[in-house]
Amino acid sequence: MKARDVAAFLDSTSTQMSQMEAGIAGVSTERVRRLAVHYACTDEALIDALTAIATDRTRGWWDEYRGVLPQVNLDVAEAEHHATYLREIVITHVPGLLQTPDYARAVFRYMRPELPESELTLRVEHRMRRQAVVDGGSPTPYETILHEFALRIRVADRRASLLQLRRILDRIEQGHVAVRVIPTEQNGFGGADASMMYMGGPLPLLDTGLLDAPTGTMFVDAEAELKRLRTLFRKVETASLDLTASQDFIHRLAKEL
Repeated sequence: MKARDVAAFLDSTSTQMSQMEAGIAGVSTERVRRLAVHYACTDEALIDALTAIATDRTRGWWDEYRGVLPQVNLDVAEAEHHATYLREIVITHVPGLLQTPDYARAVFRYMRPELPESELTLRVEHRMRRQAVVDGGSPTPYETILHEFALRIRVADRRASLLQLRRILDRIEQGHVAVRVIPTEQNGFGGADASMMYMGGPLPLLDTGLLDAPTGTMFVDAEAELKRLRTLFRKVETASLDLTASQDFIHRLAKEL
């Protein structure tokens, strides 16, 4: 339906409709339910979930960085905070939710050498605060599949690499995360560009995918794309070691250092 037609139904304007769709302007519970009727949506669970989202005015810790860090940094932190579970595939770097401050700083400094020290520090701080979703009082279920490359590449020095491996082992032993490793000797693994994060919503229809690349970060929510990401995770999982073998593998790497 055209925005002007829906706006007329709500006694609103096309501009306000565009702002509501873009998340710039809020939308009331009443309007969400009226729109659901107008769109012939009969999924009560979905309508309830949407009204809960629409009326949530909680300001998260990430709002402290508004206007200081890029908006995408805030969006990622907020999406992780609201996720019911998190699944991630990382090939070349340790995932941000498991990084140590030294590791994160080395990555940011290498990728963005033009950043002043003050902003570099803010980015590291923000990344560390994101980790509350998997390391706080009520951790969100988190599964990640790492390639051996990500564990072996020294983004800084030997000491930083060792501390990073110990951080991952510590999180595993605390039961906060499930980590699987793809060894370099694994045959038939052609997923070098498979990096992604999958964030579960209150309902499958509200799941979100996150694709991170050197050119930028992209959120996806179309069912066809989400299905592709779910299939990708299962496919990559078959190429990885089981949880116990993965933990042993990381222990061996740490001993080598």
